[in-house]
Amino acid sequence: MSTLYIEPFSGLAGDMLLSAFCGLADDYHEIMHLPEKLNLPDGKVEIQTLNKNGIVCKHVHVIDLNEKQSTHSHGHEHTHDDHDHSHEHSHSHTHEHTENHEHSHEGHSHGHRHLSDINKLIEAGDITDGAKKIAKEIFQIIGKSESKVHDIPLEKIHFHEVSAVDSIIDIVGCAVLLDKLKVTKTYADAVCLGQGIVKTQHGMLPVPAPATTDILQGIPTYKGNEKGEKTTPTGAAVLKYLNANFNPPAMVTKKIAYGPGMKNFTNANVVRVSLVETSDQSQSDSQMYMVETQIDDAPAEFMGSDFQQELLLQGATDFFYTPVQMKKGRPGFMLSVLTDEKALKETSNFLLEQTSTIGVRYYPVFRNILVRNIYEVDTTYGTVRVKEVVKPSGRSQHKIEYESLNELSKKHKIPVSELRDILQPLIINKS
Repeated sequence: MSTLYIEPFSGLAGDMLLSAFCGLADDYHEIMHLPEKLNLPDGKVEIQTLNKNGIVCKHVHVIDLNEKQSTHSHGHEHTHDDHDHSHEHSHSHTHEHTENHEHSHEGHSHGHRHLSDINKLIEAGDITDGAKKIAKEIFQIIGKSESKVHDIPLEKIHFHEVSAVDSIIDIVGCAVLLDKLKVTKTYADAVCLGQGIVKTQHGMLPVPAPATTDILQGIPTYKGNEKGEKTTPTGAAVLKYLNANFNPPAMVTKKIAYGPGMKNFTNANVVRVSLVETSDQSQSDSQMYMVETQIDDAPAEFMGSDFQQELLLQGATDFFYTPVQMKKGRPGFMLSVLTDEKALKETSNFLLEQTSTIGVRYYPVFRNILVRNIYEVDTTYGTVRVKEVVKPSGRSQHKIEYESLNELSKKHKIPVSELRDILQPLIINKS
């Protein structure tokens, strides 16, 4: 289990976070081979060493081999004076560029992928199931915001820059490293946005971009004192996925890494990410909120897997149904949703919008959670993911994740319950 502390004092972008995560995990090698693992032969990764106001750090430099001009420093470099970062700018529209090291996005050979195309690419990649899940959730965050901004259904949104090779590698690379670091908790400081305007096909738009603004709802931000786009949709989406706590406690820093952006500013253009320990890593008395509503007039299938998956994407940590007897003797159920303060409004609005209820109630609760750790074990049947839970006494409990059992069950045509009985003793012995 790892706890991160992110300091985005000079903004936040996908390549900056990827570079910092590589430093924390000491794993540039895997990211350099990520294009082939994702079957992206038009991508190449190089590691550069940059000096940002005296801070010397490594930058993960993603090259789109489709680009005709080698002067593009990160696949989609913007040279407008009001741009801070030289990588993706994930608006779902195309940009107008001047002649100085710029290009038309309409000519990219990667095309404009839909969210379903990107999910298929991730699912077929040679990366862990955990990394696949994280990557798809980050893309879902961006897709929902683009859908809202442009008033286009999520399944019909096609990404422009965020579907390019560099942006895909930035996001999937972050997912691979977050899974490897086994990040379970994140603290962060307020995010610097920058200021000014950006020129797009739709005209002059304010900084931050509309999708970035939507993603960052509920996250503390400030403009800073320099012009330019300091935070991109990709950087914002990774932070959103991490569900950071913006009230850091006293911490002990164990390791520090810097992720640089390509451009230079008055302030050092880096994000600092640290591995930290709080005063009590084993337990947490964090405040959460319970959102509840009773429902008696909704078909059961409306509350099925699609609804539940979307509820989790809204920020719900957990949820459950309880049978209840309602007014006039009507049978119904109470839907109880656990969420944090940042996702409280989104979760409540989702229930009001997507169910037949006309009101929800919520109240603060506290929870004390155990340390959790996910790791992989190779068996004769294949690789399985195992969840380890550490009890207050220090005793560990190990359980094979159902998704791993289900996958191997189908592959070997063995019932899940039988396969669990075969593998569980092996897992316990290996641990």
